[in-house]
Amino acid sequence: MRIAACNDIDPDAHGDDRPPRPADPLGSFLHGLLTFDTPYAAGGMQVTDTTTGTTFLPGCCNGLEEWRDWFEVLDGSGSAGFGHDPDPLAERLGDTVRLTADAEQPDSPVIELPAADLRRLLAGAERDLVAFLGAATEWTSRYLPDHALPVTGALATALALPTLPTP
Repeated sequence: MRIAACNDIDPDAHGDDRPPRPADPLGSFLHGLLTFDTPYAAGGMQVTDTTTGTTFLPGCCNGLEEWRDWFEVLDGSGSAGFGHDPDPLAERLGDTVRLTADAEQPDSPVIELPAADLRRLLAGAERDLVAFLGAATEWTSRYLPDHALPVTGALATALALPTLPTP
């Protein structure tokens, strides 16, 4: 529901070529989710150091669909930003990953963790996203059978996951 709601934006008159919003309540609610080429899931990945209480939060323009950007830190350039306001930055320094809560602030809190731990956390996040998509696929097949395929396809896109087969 939250993913559909964050994509619930009326087609605007400024060049948006999506079809008009349907009149029926369900079609109206699902309209943005089903008509955007790239639906998104507002938010992003959060990391909390349970020892210090320091939290690394995504910025305002980071979504769950960008969760694979974390692999850029581990396997790519060695750094990635995750939005702004704040300006969270993740950097790989050898076998350690430094997460700076707000790179624009010189005294910003940081979290340091082994790169192997971040890889383990990402594997767990992926399992959770796949499990969510599986549950959503079953739910839509049961309660929205006429919309099951397009809704689960849009959710898969919003979560940067392959579409699961319907039950």
